Amino acid sequence: MLKKVSLTNVHTGRVMHLLVDTFSDDRALIGAGQTTSETAQVTTITGLDEKIQRLTSPSLPLADRVAFFSGLAKCFERDIPTVKSFQLQSNRMKSPVYRGIIADLCHDISNGEKISDAMAKHPRVFTTEILALIRAGEESGQLPRVFRQLATGQKKTMTIIRKLRGGMIYPAIVLTLGLGVIITMSFTLVPAMVKLYGSLKAELPLPTMVLMKLSDTLLKQPYLVLIPIVGLVMLFKKWGWIMSQTPVQKVMVRIPVLGNIIRKAAATVSFRTLSMLVDSNVRLNTALDITSDGAGNYYYKEFFNRVRDHISEGRSIQESFMVESHWLGDDGRNICGIMEVAGETGSGTEPLNEIADDYEEELDAIASQIDKIIEPITIMALGSLVGLLVYAIYGPIFSLGDTILPKS
Repeated sequence: MLKKVSLTNVHTGRVMHLLVDTFSDDRALIGAGQTTSETAQVTTITGLDEKIQRLTSPSLPLADRVAFFSGLAKCFERDIPTVKSFQLQSNRMKSPVYRGIIADLCHDISNGEKISDAMAKHPRVFTTEILALIRAGEESGQLPRVFRQLATGQKKTMTIIRKLRGGMIYPAIVLTLGLGVIITMSFTLVPAMVKLYGSLKAELPLPTMVLMKLSDTLLKQPYLVLIPIVGLVMLFKKWGWIMSQTPVQKVMVRIPVLGNIIRKAAATVSFRTLSMLVDSNVRLNTALDITSDGAGNYYYKEFFNRVRDHISEGRSIQESFMVESHWLGDDGRNICGIMEVAGETGSGTEPLNEIADDYEEELDAIASQIDKIIEPITIMALGSLVGLLVYAIYGPIFSLGDTILPKS
């Protein structure tokens, strides 16, 4: 249910309208972040107006997630009471969904629920990996460190996504225009070409025949134009769920460059989590279980589960890492080398932090150069599209002379 909260400043009379996605007026006031110098009026938005507001309002922006965990880290580091810490995040949120979630969390936590249990009621926002880290922080007494780690990780993700989006704006515009031109020609130019080539019984190249077939299909069934649009909308809407599927993860890690980024991001979170748990004197088997749940990637889940099983059988952690190093990709032996040195020197959690630091530095380097990686791919895609289009349209035209006036 969507609530509209109108906050009026008692000193200036200025009115601020905020949307909160919750089911009660009391929670709407918490989600809107009402202060002592404001009066509030809550109205419920229903029907078509609610649907329009949901479509036009930001859903789950990554910036809100970064601000949420970063703010919690600051509050917990300064020993601000738990409920108050969550309340203080309300005015930092731009999304009605996050405002409503903060209100629900404040209500559940004030009734005695654990933070992780309260967050588990919102799986759309707090994934299994995030909840595993939260539970690790509760068990080890290091929630501020966990919130800081989540904020840092989400911020790095946001940086990479922004660079990807920035690098994809130009090619997306050009590709959209190209598809628009193809669809327009399918309704206008291509039908005339079909009549001309049909009357001459000319032999046509494959790209031209494909374009003619597309034109014929769109003329008879124009509603098919909506299929790619709906498909793209559904892809972006279900992107998180799609990426969490094991078969998809297996394919993604094999893609050049992108697979490397995915592995390094998963490794950074995993080894940092394991270091934090071991440093907090959590039993190693339990720490490996939690690390596996929070890995977010099939390969690292399997790696830490298998390492746990080896340790349960009596092997050392260094030996267990070596046996299962193939799950870590090309960096497996390097990581095992670090763990062997740690085993001989008794370095404790230092090597785990060293591994996480190395991966973070590599991710930062990739993020700073990601637009340069996208550029050649974009040029190749655009060149291929333009080349096929030119060949499909102009190739047969250049050979019309031979068709009309065949050589003797």
